[in-house]
Amino acid sequence: MVYRREILSKSLNQRKYKSNNMSNQEKTIAIAAGKELFIKMAVSAWDTHNTRLNKLFDKLSDEQLLSTIAPNKNTGIYLLGHLVAISDAMQPLLGFGEKMYPQLWEIFVDSPDHSGKLIPSIAELKKYWAEVNANISRHISSMQPDEWFTKHAAVSEEDFAKEPHRNKLNLLMNRTNHLSYHLGQLVLLQ
Repeated sequence: MVYRREILSKSLNQRKYKSNNMSNQEKTIAIAAGKELFIKMAVSAWDTHNTRLNKLFDKLSDEQLLSTIAPNKNTGIYLLGHLVAISDAMQPLLGFGEKMYPQLWEIFVDSPDHSGKLIPSIAELKKYWAEVNANISRHISSMQPDEWFTKHAAVSEEDFAKEPHRNKLNLLMNRTNHLSYHLGQLVLLQ
């Protein structure tokens, strides 16, 4: 145990030594590389969850999507619409433009499933899903690393100054978790 502490202490001291001996330019490059790696990991997770959802939506029949994930729970079509509405709402928050399908918010976010509201067909919702995600992917691929660490549209300048973690990258990570949660529910339809 003592030996491990000595190794850890030596390793930390070497890192501190290396950090102290780095030029400002080297430190700037190291910070930029770290940011880019972190962004790549977050975007990769977003892409992975969208790919998994796309495969699942392609695999599930219309009958499966019309059924509930469990007794007295949401239907697959409701969850599909909900995911479209939430992903679509990311666009103005990230500065990607306005929502493409703002009418879906009332149906799939403000109202519960089985509310009696008229909902689009499964085919329409799948089309909306593909279009929203294609647009988000296009914008994500053109973002510069520093843009990810700027505030998103739902945060005031004052709040962002106090809480800089409320940035665009954090929003993407939050929405990735949201996708993951509903992916777990939708798997129950198989």
